[in-house]
Amino acid sequence: MKTVFSFSISLILCLGCIGCMNAPGRPAAGPEVPRPDQVVDFATLYKQNCAGCHGENGKNGVAISLANPVYLAIAGEATVRQVVAKGVAGKLMPAFEKSAGGTLTDQQIDSLVHGLFRSWSRTNVLAAAQPPSYAAGAKNDPKQGQKDFVEFCGQCHGADGSGQKASAANAVPGSIVDPSYLMLVSDQGLRSTIIAGRPDLGMPDWRSDASGPGSRNMTDQEITDVVAWLTAQRPASQP
Repeated sequence: MKTVFSFSISLILCLGCIGCMNAPGRPAAGPEVPRPDQVVDFATLYKQNCAGCHGENGKNGVAISLANPVYLAIAGEATVRQVVAKGVAGKLMPAFEKSAGGTLTDQQIDSLVHGLFRSWSRTNVLAAAQPPSYAAGAKNDPKQGQKDFVEFCGQCHGADGSGQKASAANAVPGSIVDPSYLMLVSDQGLRSTIIAGRPDLGMPDWRSDASGPGSRNMTDQEITDVVAWLTAQRPASQP
């Protein structure tokens, strides 16, 4: 009899708890929050991991624009994935892959990279062009690069790369030979920017934006030499 009584009391208490859980006025349970390594939404991953440097919506950041279809076409999806996963040693681009010390799973990296190309690549953006190679060749000539810089870049960046004086009505690019900037950017970062440009900041790509006699595109070798001249301006202790 005592056992039956105890069981009855326990049953009543359980039913009472269930009733309280469904009682009017009790807040409804919210949606389950996924663990950080379960997030695979591109917009969320980009905002959390990339927007701080590459800018909201892939542009107007301090680093190269990822919403630039020319950059995406020249670099290619495999190269972009490698950079996202492994980072750039000694520079500001960190490794995001867990096996390289980052915080993202392989699935998250795939989602992020696929999202970049799905959102911002453009078919046939280079259809009529013969673009330079993404990576530089082995040979370079810094002295020739200085001359090429003056020809192709000096109008905006100044003949020596130190920029031009801005006026109240006209903002101009700052120094591209500033030691702090050159210490933070990689050789490939400089090359990628020259090839793909910064359309978000008004900088054209390697193709001449001038018209008329004498205007021409930069060659692969000229880009290589300009990068060599720029990197020669780094402090000696920097790689």
